[in-house]
Amino acid sequence: MKPKFACADFTFPLLSHEGVLDLISLLGFEGVDIGLFEGRSHLQPSQEFKDLRRHARGLTHRLSERGLLPADLFLQTATDFRSIAPNHPEARVRTRARDLFLQTLEYAAECRCRHVSALPGVYFPGETKSRSWGRCSEELAWRCEQASSLGITFGIEAHLGSIAPTPKETLRLLKATPGLTLTLDYTHFVRRGIPDAEIEPLIAHASHFHARGACRGRLQAPFPSNTIDYRRIVKVMKQTGYRDYIGIEYVWMEWERCNEVDNLSETIRLRDIIRTAWKG
Repeated sequence: MKPKFACADFTFPLLSHEGVLDLISLLGFEGVDIGLFEGRSHLQPSQEFKDLRRHARGLTHRLSERGLLPADLFLQTATDFRSIAPNHPEARVRTRARDLFLQTLEYAAECRCRHVSALPGVYFPGETKSRSWGRCSEELAWRCEQASSLGITFGIEAHLGSIAPTPKETLRLLKATPGLTLTLDYTHFVRRGIPDAEIEPLIAHASHFHARGACRGRLQAPFPSNTIDYRRIVKVMKQTGYRDYIGIEYVWMEWERCNEVDNLSETIRLRDIIRTAWKG
């Protein structure tokens, strides 16, 4: 079983989007993880959705020209985790979040992308944790239904600062929400000092995978400091029958000191380590 590799278009924000796609093609990746991050990516929902079909077809053309495929569309509705979270307490905000999700699905279908990722939501002050959590599960279940109706798989990224900050809470949310899958990123757990062994059971629930170097206290770290055993991850992926994309996902931003890594070199290095491990 040959793995499919993708690279995130938001790994290289200082290049034009066409330049990024040229580079990803040059690096020999099959797929691209497309960031739809409001306020901080090449393609932003507020712009792309103004003329959704035209922009989606334009992206499809740019990818096709370079022999690339859309591996994932990653929606982030704001520059913070709370203001347009799917489980926001205000109904009008939840309606806005749903509208953005539906437009993302339409955009994905137009691009012939079969996977969409999003953030799960957060706990809100002023209400019980169970209320925030229950509303989150309900909203994510609705998103799963909408995506499934279009033949699209929906996965959440359990991240630092989210309603699912640990593998235990992530598994609880997955089990409580019909159809929900995981865009699995070990680094958000490793940053908190959680060992690989506690994260590993989540591989069975993953429909997409993000890979980069990390260690306790660092969400993104150069490979000499990395503590994630990607060779072990590959072994478990083979055992569980993982068949989806492995996305190399370095980012370049001030948050969590993620602008202190040589993204190009680290992308190449980790790509080759995982490819070699897969060959056995």
